[in-house]
Amino acid sequence: MINKLLFKHIDNSPLIIFRIIFGFLCFLETIGAIFTGWVKRAFIDPDFTFSFIGLEWLQPLPGNGMYFYYGAMAVLGLCIMVGYKYRWSTILFTVLWAGCYFMQKSSYNNHYYLLMLLSGLMALQPAHKYMSFDADANPELKQNSMPRWCSLLFILQMFIVYTYGAINKIYPDWLNTTVMAHLMEVKSHYILIGDLLQQKAVHYFLTYGGILFDGLIIPLLLIKRTRKLAFFASIFFHLFNSLVFQVGIFPYLSLAFTLFFFEPKLIHNIFFKHKKPFYDAGEVIIPKHKNLALGVMSVYFLIQIILPIRHHFIPDNVLWTEEGHRLSWRMMLRSKSGHATYTIKNHTKNTKEHVRLKDYLSYKQRALASSKPDVIWQFAQHLKSVYAAKGDSISVYVNARVSVNGKPAKKLIKSDVDLAHVKWSPWKHSDWILPSK
Repeated sequence: MINKLLFKHIDNSPLIIFRIIFGFLCFLETIGAIFTGWVKRAFIDPDFTFSFIGLEWLQPLPGNGMYFYYGAMAVLGLCIMVGYKYRWSTILFTVLWAGCYFMQKSSYNNHYYLLMLLSGLMALQPAHKYMSFDADANPELKQNSMPRWCSLLFILQMFIVYTYGAINKIYPDWLNTTVMAHLMEVKSHYILIGDLLQQKAVHYFLTYGGILFDGLIIPLLLIKRTRKLAFFASIFFHLFNSLVFQVGIFPYLSLAFTLFFFEPKLIHNIFFKHKKPFYDAGEVIIPKHKNLALGVMSVYFLIQIILPIRHHFIPDNVLWTEEGHRLSWRMMLRSKSGHATYTIKNHTKNTKEHVRLKDYLSYKQRALASSKPDVIWQFAQHLKSVYAAKGDSISVYVNARVSVNGKPAKKLIKSDVDLAHVKWSPWKHSDWILPSK
C-alpha cells in the first residue's frame, strides 16, 4: 500500500512547470531585494545585525558584499528555472537563503522561512529531467515521469503551513477583529480601497475568511468536486494579500502549488500537449534506499509538526513573551509596540548613563529592541561587548513597556535584572520576563 502511494510513477508535467515558476520567483525575490533597497536597509546600513540567538557569528558581508551575495542567489534562481546544474544550484540557493534568513531577524517573515524549507525540498526533487539544460546536455537523464511522493511532499508541507495558520488565529483578539482592525488601519491611504478596508463588515469577512481559507483550502483542493472552486478562491485570496499586505512572492508561490492538486493529464495538456508524450504507465519503482528516505522524511515532518506547538509547553502567552513564536506559522497575528529605556552602570568608571538607541540601531531595529524580549536581551549583550572592547565592565538594565493589539502598555521585563549577565534559555521560559497578566 505504502509503495503504491509513494512510489507509483505519474506524469511529471506539474513538477517541471513548478520548477520554472519557483526558480523565476526566487530570482524576483532576490533581485528585487537589491533594487528596492531592502538589502541596503537590512544588511548594509545597520552597524549591528540581530541574528538568531546562537548564530551571532553569522553576520553580513562587509562593504557591498551583500549585494554580491543576493546577486549570486538571483543567478542561482535563474539556474533553477532553466534546470542548469539543477541539483547544485538548488542546494547552494538553499544554503545562501538560509544564511540570510538566520543572520537577521529585523525583517522576520514566515514566508522567508517557508522559502528556505521549499528550496531544500526542491533539492530532493527530480525536477530537472525534462525541459532543462541538464536534460538537453545528458539525454539519458530525460524522463516523463516522477514518483508520486514528489507531489505529496509539497502537499503535506503546505497542509502543515495552512493548518497551523488557521489554528493560530483562533484566539480572542483575532476572533473579535481587533487584530484585523489594526492591520487595516495602516492601509487607509490606499487608493480606491483604503476606506473600504476600514469597514467593520470587511474586518469580519477577512478575519473569519482567513480562518476558513487556511483551514479548508488543502482539503478542498484535494477533493475533485470542490477543486475548481478552491482554485478560484485561492486566486482571490492570494491576489488580495499581494495587493494589501505586499508579502512578496508568497501569494504567487502558493498559487503555483495548485499545480500538484490537479490531474497531471490536465497540466500536461495545458503546457506540453504537443511537446512531450504523456506518461500513464503507472509503474511502481522502489528506490534502493527506501527505508532511509522514509526515515529522514518522517523525522523532518515530525519536526515540522512539533515546532509550531512548542509554545504551549512554555509558561505564559506567546504573544507577550515571543517564546516559541518563530518557525511556528504565526502569521500576522498581532500588532505590538513598545518603549524601552536602557541604562548602563559602568563598574570600571563608576558611572551611570542612558543609551541613545539611535546611536546603535536603525529605526526598525529600535522598534524590535523596545518590544521583543529576545532582541532586548541580544542588544544588552551587544552593549556589553562594545564596552568590553573599551576595557569597561558594565551592567545593563532595561525598563520596557509594551502594548499588544492596542491594549494599555504594561511593563515587559524586570528592570532590576542585569541583562548583560543573564544567560539565554532557548528551551524554557526566561523568568526575567514579567507575566502578561
